[in-house]
Amino acid sequence: MEKTPKYHYGKGKRKTSTAKVRLYEGGSGIITINDRLIQEYVPTAKFIELILSPLVITGFEKTFDITVKVEGGGFSSQADALRHGISKALLEFNPELRSTLKKQGFLTRDSRSKERKKPGLRRARRAPQFSKR
Repeated sequence: MEKTPKYHYGKGKRKTSTAKVRLYEGGSGIITINDRLIQEYVPTAKFIELILSPLVITGFEKTFDITVKVEGGGFSSQADALRHGISKALLEFNPELRSTLKKQGFLTRDSRSKERKKPGLRRARRAPQFSKR
């Protein structure tokens, strides 16, 4: 019977995006998001940089293989959720990294979300266009 590899889990959220992150020890730095490589899934280098920032700051870029299941939201929201999830998984791996990650603000859940639509308006605050005549 095969032994399942040990991993560290972290769940990150932002707006309506949820990222379930698994860090596998002894990896070579391969990152898969929804069964696709990070370069195929993420549209720009800016988002890749954002996602990898907790690993770069702590010095674990090539130490873990990472698999992620992410759902909901857009690319920006998913990238922030991924960063949050990776940070929490790193914290599970080594609790001493808390001060480093906390200082950068990676452990704080960004609680901002879309405001609800109000009656009589087109969106949350967008009023119908005024016509003088």
